[in-house]
Amino acid sequence: MNNKIKINRNAPSGAVYGLGIIGAAIYFISYATGFKMGVLRFPKAIIQPAFLVYEAFKHLAQ
Repeated sequence: MNNKIKINRNAPSGAVYGLGIIGAAIYFISYATGFKMGVLRFPKAIIQPAFLVYEAFKHLAQ
């Protein structure tokens, strides 16, 4: 039998994106005026790194 193990080496990019989410969450929640605004800003923190990468690629492509 030939038992080959497939190794996925995409973890570092996930870690960088995860750190971006954590940083954005800290930024947005720290400027929240109350608990409700902090809860409402958390989804924005999850989406914000995607917009940052999009804008970076848009400017790099020019």
